[in-house]
Amino acid sequence: MDATATKKKTVVKTKDAAPKSETIMVTGSYLRSSNNSSANPVQVVTAKQIQQTSAISLGDYLQRLPSVGSSGTPNQQTNGGGGVSCTDIRNFGSKRVLILIDGKRTAINAATSCVDLNTIPVEEIASVEILKDGGSELYGADAVSGVINIKLRHDVTRATITMRGGISQYGDAKTGLLSAMKGFNFDHGRGNVTLFGQYNTSGGIMSQDRAWAANPQQSNPVSGTPLYGSSIIPAGRVTNPNTGANLVSNGDGTFHRYSNADRYNFAKDTMVQNYNQNSALSGDAHYDVDSHFQPYANVRYSHTTTARQMAAAPVSGGIKPSPLLSSWTIPAGSPYNIWGKDAIMSRRMNDLGPRKMDYATDTWTVIGGAKGKIWRGWDYDASMTYGQSRWTANTQNMGNYRHLLQMTGVRQLDPTNPGSKIVYDPTVCTSQPGCVLSNPLAPLSPAAAEYGKFTQHDHAEYQLRDFNLRINNSNVVKMPYEHGGNVGIAFGMEHRSEQLSSKPDPIVVSGDSTGNASSYSGGGFNVNEVYAEGQIPLLQNAFLAKDLTIDGQGRWSDYSTFGSTKNWKASINWAPVRDIRFRATLGTSYRQPNVYELYGGQSLGYPSAYDPCSAVAGYGAQAAAVQARCAGEGINTATFVPQNTGQVPTISGGNAKLQPESGRTYTIGTVVTPRWVPGLSASVTYWHYSLNNTIGTLTPQYILDNCYTGSDTSQCSAIAARSTSQQLTSVNAFYQNLGSIRTSGIDFDLDYHVRLTSHDSLNVSNNMQELVSYLQQNVPNGKWYNYTGRLFYTGGSGQPRVSDYAQATWQHDDFSFTYMMRYIGGMVWNNGVTDLTAKTAGQYKTPGIFTHDITLGYRLNRWNFEAGVSNLFDKKPPFVMDAATNTNIYQYGSLIVGRYAFLQAGISF
Repeated sequence: MDATATKKKTVVKTKDAAPKSETIMVTGSYLRSSNNSSANPVQVVTAKQIQQTSAISLGDYLQRLPSVGSSGTPNQQTNGGGGVSCTDIRNFGSKRVLILIDGKRTAINAATSCVDLNTIPVEEIASVEILKDGGSELYGADAVSGVINIKLRHDVTRATITMRGGISQYGDAKTGLLSAMKGFNFDHGRGNVTLFGQYNTSGGIMSQDRAWAANPQQSNPVSGTPLYGSSIIPAGRVTNPNTGANLVSNGDGTFHRYSNADRYNFAKDTMVQNYNQNSALSGDAHYDVDSHFQPYANVRYSHTTTARQMAAAPVSGGIKPSPLLSSWTIPAGSPYNIWGKDAIMSRRMNDLGPRKMDYATDTWTVIGGAKGKIWRGWDYDASMTYGQSRWTANTQNMGNYRHLLQMTGVRQLDPTNPGSKIVYDPTVCTSQPGCVLSNPLAPLSPAAAEYGKFTQHDHAEYQLRDFNLRINNSNVVKMPYEHGGNVGIAFGMEHRSEQLSSKPDPIVVSGDSTGNASSYSGGGFNVNEVYAEGQIPLLQNAFLAKDLTIDGQGRWSDYSTFGSTKNWKASINWAPVRDIRFRATLGTSYRQPNVYELYGGQSLGYPSAYDPCSAVAGYGAQAAAVQARCAGEGINTATFVPQNTGQVPTISGGNAKLQPESGRTYTIGTVVTPRWVPGLSASVTYWHYSLNNTIGTLTPQYILDNCYTGSDTSQCSAIAARSTSQQLTSVNAFYQNLGSIRTSGIDFDLDYHVRLTSHDSLNVSNNMQELVSYLQQNVPNGKWYNYTGRLFYTGGSGQPRVSDYAQATWQHDDFSFTYMMRYIGGMVWNNGVTDLTAKTAGQYKTPGIFTHDITLGYRLNRWNFEAGVSNLFDKKPPFVMDAATNTNIYQYGSLIVGRYAFLQAGISF
């Protein structure tokens, strides 16, 4: 992709402009072709379409498009999200879509395995091209589901300043943007320098400020009252070792029996949307020495900060691989133990304060290269890209479990064994500077709270080096017969290396933290690749063959980790007349495990899931099997109270033994551009993906359900032994090679531009996706699950059968009015194994959702003004029983803000 040719391409791609015959380079090919003639299904989004919405980041906008799935990472993910915005295509995950900027790779976020779209300023974007089928044969690994190529503004010759502000109807989620751009030519237009800067903020939202999220529901019974809040409470809960009764401390040495009225509403201190801030600077320059040597350079830098808050740390014991006690226990000899035996307790440490996370990411990408003509139509583009991302996380008010044990006088007789016997020994505290002996079931003094907490510091760094040489000629030779076209050839070479290092806080590594455990990690790989493309126009301007073109692409890759592989794609493009075109593609894909999947350290998280022994009735016909297994573990399911209600401690991490995944994609479609309806373009495309040996992790709910129902007892090996209080201690969900995915669907796309009067015009676009099937095999050679029309209610993506996004703009002289509509089809809730039904759950499905946005625009001389309202009718996110937010943030995150209004003003001079 020409890094400096955006000016020409942007003119052609603007929806308001009439179609032109100028040849361009569209994502999916390294050869030029006329507009609308690509065999690849490519969707183009213009800068104007993005700016007419309320989107403050590209990720927020892409969530609207039907082809973009919900398995990425939205800004609303406040538990484990890392403060990034990642996208995907067709619900294949963000790791299987390749994000390019001006046709070249860019640095991914150091803490995740995706390009953070928060770092790409919306005002700098000229257009976005989305290749909606595989692209591994041309662009290399990661392009399994497709490619998103973000084209930035270049060759600017004017100055522009843009200001924007917005706020929700609730007075929060405040957003602000200030951007400026200046470009100028020099040496009589042979060179250009363009400078860009942007600062934007997006406010956070507290869960308590949204009525639907103010009290998280924890159970979903067929009848009766659901549970709300957490069973780990600030007052502390202890199990009477003599009777087994659950007791709650009154803070004065007395207790009352625990009931659901004691449950803690953790949403009071939790955010449902992150606060984000991004500062971006970029510079772009090129100079045409002559037609053979045109050096160029591009430098991009962004500093992104994210802040979020969660309720105070819940503490019930150490988590594998910590050597500390698996259950927080009050020793029999403690002055605070009135039962004469060791007593197991849990407590939410509100005395330490809510957990406050601050993330800072610095991302650099530097590109240098040259392009030009070689000889007789042959062109070259040689470049080197260096990218780096540095991520720092600071988490305040984390609990130090070792210090909490010391403060309560607990000494393990075997310090290496989490199941060790214990004694009361006050010297474990008095011997430590700053330690204050404390009652574990009473409020802590300020000095004790200070000793019991710490600020966690984590660091990660990612580096990318990419050397690329591309050579192409769109007119190598004419086919030797009448109506034959000009053969095009492109080929190139690429060398890429990626490295990752992650350094968690030493207290976290040691297992002393009450939060997510992690380990050091690091590693990398390099790959050498060659690729080629041939385009053969068999017939042009012939009878029943206005255009008949075949295209072949291939790529050979040699990885330092897995050896070599070959991928290819073939396509045919046939237009019998100029009004209609038929197209088809067939290709293979390949993805090697990325550095995170290979070398990522082990870490503990708390994904949404539930202990089977706490919800036996929900298993229907399999309830008896679950009941029997729980009884075999000594659990009375009638009285059992899980400490991590709605969440299960889960250990994840890399796996150096992973093998690559491979797939195949084909598409068949037609494009209609009738002469008798000028400005109309409509297309229908059927697509099908198959992916084998998939790299991923099983959800903890899948592992637990298959083990406890007996459907797949091999999964039981991933579940660690329960604690002495019969609680789940951890589930292992490391990256592994799983089974296969088969998915297919139909895209219906329409664009229409019509001049109504000499003063009025109308632009309409509509993108609709009909999901035909989404089948997944979670383990090799295992059972196939049908996820079509299903929503993973415990946290994860949704697969609506129908989704749609429409945008219509009426332009009257300098005024414009834009209406936008989004539809997400209804879905049945699924836990990864089975659907919920009216017989197994109180609520089990989500209805279809419509949302509506409007934007008004006005141009006054050099000024452009816009005012808009998104979610015009304040549509609330539908209830989803995720045990954390009362909705599914991946599918419905854009509705969390509620009704939102913005104003924007820009000037060009």
